[in-house]
Amino acid sequence: MQVKILWADDEIELLKPHILFLEAKGYTVDAVNNGSEAVEKSESNTYDIIFLDENMPGISGLEALARIKEAKPYVPVVMITKSEEEHIMEEAIGSKIADYLIKPVNPNQILLSIKKNLDQGKLVSQKTNSNYQQEFRQLGNQLNSRMDADEWRELYAKLVFWELELEKIEDAGMREILEMQKKEANDLFARFIENNYLDWLNGTEEAPQMLHTLIKDKIAPSIGKEKLFVLVIDNLRYDQWKVLQPIFSKYFSQESEEMIFSILPTATHYARNAFFAGLMPSEIEKKFPNLWLNEEDEGGKNMHEKELLEANLKRLGKNVKWTYNKITNLDAGRKLLDNMNQLKENDVNFIVYNFVDMLSHARTEMEVIRELADDEAAYRSLTLSWFEHSALSEIVKKIADFGAKLIITTDHGTVKVTNPVKIVGERNTNTNLRYKVGRGLSYNKKEVFQIAHPEEAFLPKHKLSSEFVFAREADFFVYPNNYNHFVNYYAQTFQHGGISLEEMLIPFVVLNAK
Repeated sequence: MQVKILWADDEIELLKPHILFLEAKGYTVDAVNNGSEAVEKSESNTYDIIFLDENMPGISGLEALARIKEAKPYVPVVMITKSEEEHIMEEAIGSKIADYLIKPVNPNQILLSIKKNLDQGKLVSQKTNSNYQQEFRQLGNQLNSRMDADEWRELYAKLVFWELELEKIEDAGMREILEMQKKEANDLFARFIENNYLDWLNGTEEAPQMLHTLIKDKIAPSIGKEKLFVLVIDNLRYDQWKVLQPIFSKYFSQESEEMIFSILPTATHYARNAFFAGLMPSEIEKKFPNLWLNEEDEGGKNMHEKELLEANLKRLGKNVKWTYNKITNLDAGRKLLDNMNQLKENDVNFIVYNFVDMLSHARTEMEVIRELADDEAAYRSLTLSWFEHSALSEIVKKIADFGAKLIITTDHGTVKVTNPVKIVGERNTNTNLRYKVGRGLSYNKKEVFQIAHPEEAFLPKHKLSSEFVFAREADFFVYPNNYNHFVNYYAQTFQHGGISLEEMLIPFVVLNAK
C-alpha cells in the first residue's frame, strides 16, 4: 500500500528536491504552503504522516497541529522548525508530535522520520525475530549442558527478557517457539531441583541464596544503617517485576537486582512463614509450636508473621525500631498510605502486600478475571494496571520522598497450569493443586516430585506415613472423581505450590531513592 504524505511549509518550492526524492522512493506527497490549507487537506484526505513547518503565515504550525490532532488524533505529525527555542519544543512535544526536526533538513532525515513512525513496528519485529533466532541456539546449547543455580537464574532472566520483547511485536511465530523453549526449560529445571534441593537444605551441596535465610543474609546487614522499607508483594513473579520496574525507576535508582530460590512448597503457608522466621517450616514448628498450624488445623496459616519476624530480628541482634504491616484489601492500603509519616522515623518497616496473590487466586474464581488474564501477557498487563491505580503506587512514592532505601521481594511466584495429573488421597488430603501432603496418596511416580521423608526437606511430619508430592512445570493435580469438571475449571489458571521457574526463581531488588 502506497504511503501518503502531507507536507506544509511556506517555502515548499525550495523543498522540491526533497519531495522528488520521496516520490522516487515510492511515496505520494501532497505539498501546501500554509497552515490553513494543511488543516483543510488533513480533514478531507487520509494521510499516513504529516510534516508541518512551525513558522508559517496565517495560522502557525503549532495552531495547525492542534486542529489536525483534534480531527485526526492518530496520524503522526512531524514538526519542522528553524527555532531551537526550548518553549517551542516543549509545546510541540506536549501536543504529542511524532518527531521534531530542526532546519535545514536533508532528504535522509525526512526518510528516517517516515520509517521511524510508519515502519518501526515492522523493522523492530524483523530485528527482534532475528536477534531471538540467534539467542535461541545459544539458549538451546545452555539447556543441553549441566547448569548450576547461577546459570539457571541467568537463563530464566534471558527467557523473560525475550518473552517481553516478543510480546511487543505482532508476529506470533517466534512467541510460539519461545513457549516451547520455556516448556523445555521448565522440564529440565524440575529435574535440577529434584536432584539438588535436598542436598542444599542438608548442607551436602552449597546452596544458592534461598528464601528462609534472606533476611539474615541480604536484609539484616542494612538494618540500622539507613532508613529501610522491605516490601513483600505476595506472589510477584520475576516477569511481573520487570513490567513494574520502569515505574519504580522514576523514583528510585537500582542498586541491585537478583533472583533467589523460594522453598517447597511454593505456597504462602510455608514460604512466607519461612521468610519471616528465618527458619524452615519444621524448625518453626519445633521452635514455635504455638505459632505454626498444619494443613489439617483450623484457622489462618499466616496469622503469626509478625511474631516470627520479631523473634528473627532478636536472634539477629537487631534491637531497632521496626513495624510490620499486612495489606489484604483496598481499605487497609489506603489506611497505611494515610499513616506513612508515622513510619519514616523507624529503622525498618516491613510491608506485606497481598493483592497480587488475591488477583491470581481470583483468576480461578471470577469469570471476569478469567477473561482479563487469559494468558501470561494479559496477567502481566493486569498486574501493571492494578499497580498504577493502587494505594501501593502512592506508598512507593512516599518511600521515595522519605529518601529511604526500598527492598522489593516476594515469597513465591505462580505458574499457568495446563496439564492435569491424576492423584488419589484420603479425605483429609490438602486441596492445593500444585502439591499434596498426606498418607495413602496414589499417583504415577514419573509425573511428580516425591519427598517420602518430609523431615529431609525440613517439612512437618505428622502421620507415620505422610509424604509430600509436588507438581512440575504446568501440571496440576486432579482427583479422578468428577475429573472433567475440575480439569475444565482449573486448566489455564495461575497456581502455585509446585516446581517451576516462575514459582521458585523470585525477584530480590534493592532500590535507593533518587
